[in-house]
Amino acid sequence: MLSRTADHLYWMARYIERAENMARVLDVTYNMSLVPNAAVSEAALWLPALEISGNIDDYTESYGDCTATNVIHYLAMDSKNSSSIYNALRSARENARAVRVAMTSETWENINALWLEFEQFIGVDLAKGGLREFCDWVKARSHLFRGVCFGTMLRDDAFSFVRLGSFIERADNTARLLDVKYHLLLPDEEEIGGAVDYYEWSSVLRSVSAFQAYQKIFRDTIVPWRVAELLVLRADMPRSLRACFDEISSILSSLAGSRNLGGSSGSASSLGANECRRLAGELHSLLLYGKMEAIFQNGLHEFLTVFIRENNNLSVEIQRAFLKPPVSER
Repeated sequence: MLSRTADHLYWMARYIERAENMARVLDVTYNMSLVPNAAVSEAALWLPALEISGNIDDYTESYGDCTATNVIHYLAMDSKNSSSIYNALRSARENARAVRVAMTSETWENINALWLEFEQFIGVDLAKGGLREFCDWVKARSHLFRGVCFGTMLRDDAFSFVRLGSFIERADNTARLLDVKYHLLLPDEEEIGGAVDYYEWSSVLRSVSAFQAYQKIFRDTIVPWRVAELLVLRADMPRSLRACFDEISSILSSLAGSRNLGGSSGSASSLGANECRRLAGELHSLLLYGKMEAIFQNGLHEFLTVFIRENNNLSVEIQRAFLKPPVSER
């Protein structure tokens, strides 16, 4: 497969996943804003959404004060924010159009229709109404995209790069969401277990579609350390870090095998593919053999910070080994 084609497919999937993840962050933050809590200001409530996106400095430069209206517009519709839902879906469609012959007609039609339908939200003030419906629409269209890909695409390298992009992006977002919740929002000792605290953590679980899974596995009240275990180490939780790297390691092993068959084992491309496998394997082993007690003892924030950094390093190496040269704005 041409690296240019693989690049478009990989980033198409990442942008779709990014849009869904941003919709999940907005949805859970909005739900939190509906809970009466006089001790939490509007800025303190919406700031974590910016922390998760990693664009707080850019936001501050453009908007200044952290308000619900500004944050919602910035994360959903701001054309100058490279991580906004607007830009993510537009970029996904542009990447898909560039390689529409490499995917099934159903996949292309799905993404094209997604962008055409999205235009109905352009110019709408979501802060005044309709944010929940908008977030539900983005999530539903992302689910539909994955379903169409899974149901129609040949299981070749093109399909592998689509899946790889989805899981790299998903792992990054899950780690950021959990890190921000623990590091910035963990309540004081006397507040742990309270009604507001329970609702906060249940909202986090719902933001990654894990609320029912938590109830089924633990059959107990929601406590922060069990939420962390579910989202970090559980292989049967679809959006957990472990589940993402189960898939990433398998996909990279398959792609590296194809790359080695296509040239000598000492070629630059083969070495790059094997380096991707090594980096993924290191992260995968931490999740495969790690224990939650040890992670907490060394610090969950420190663990997640290292994970986010190494996941990004893996993304850079994937770009170098399989795709077009790294693009700084990505």
